[in-house]
Formats: sequence, structure tokens, C-alpha cells
Amino acid sequence: QVQLEESGGGLVQAGGSLRLSCAASGRMSSVYRMAWFRQAPGKERDFVARIGWSDGDINYADSVKGRFTISRDNAKNTVYLQMNSLKPEDTAVYYCVARTIPNQYNYWGQGTQVTVSS
Repeated sequence: QVQLEESGGGLVQAGGSLRLSCAASGRMSSVYRMAWFRQAPGKERDFVARIGWSDGDINYADSVKGRFTISRDNAKNTVYLQMNSLKPEDTAVYYCVARTIPNQYNYWGQGTQVTVSS
């Protein structure tokens, strides 16, 4: 079992920045990838960014490349998402997720709301 708790969401004006944190606990030895997804009102959940827990391999959705940065602190079991140059279309609930099995993110946090005003 892996438990995930997000923090750092809030209200920010367009062009501003926020940093999300995801504190993970439990069987971290089984985790090989962590990621952020988001879900805007009335839309499906979309991939934002992911990072390999051991190798640090990183990938981003095209919509956030150059603006968002994912990072990890293995000693603290924490993943971060630094979000800069925020746009109203970034408004969503952001979820931290973990993968311990192939082809499926099988652990999800409760989510944290990010609202970007124009």
C-alpha cells in the first residue's frame, strides 16, 4: 500500500506560480514512477508530468512543457510540481499518483484544487 497526500494548491492570478507537494508513505520500495494528473470541471483526467522514482526519468504533457517542473526528494518521499506562468486553463484539481505495477497508476491522492484567475 502507498498513501499520497497533496498540498500547495490555491488561488493565483494568471502569470503567477504555485508549487504542489505530494508526501508519500507506505511501501515506497515498490514505487517505480510518480506523476501528476489534473482534472478540470467537466473534463477527463489528463496527464501532466511524471518522474521515475529511481532513475529520475521525466516526461511532460505538451501543454505544460517549459512552464511546469516535476522533481522528487527520495529522502523525504516527496514529489513536487513547480508551476510557473500559470494560465486560466490550468485550473483543475491536481492529483498525485504512484505506479507500482506495469501500465497502471494504481495509487491516487485526494487531489488539491488549483484555480488561476484571469
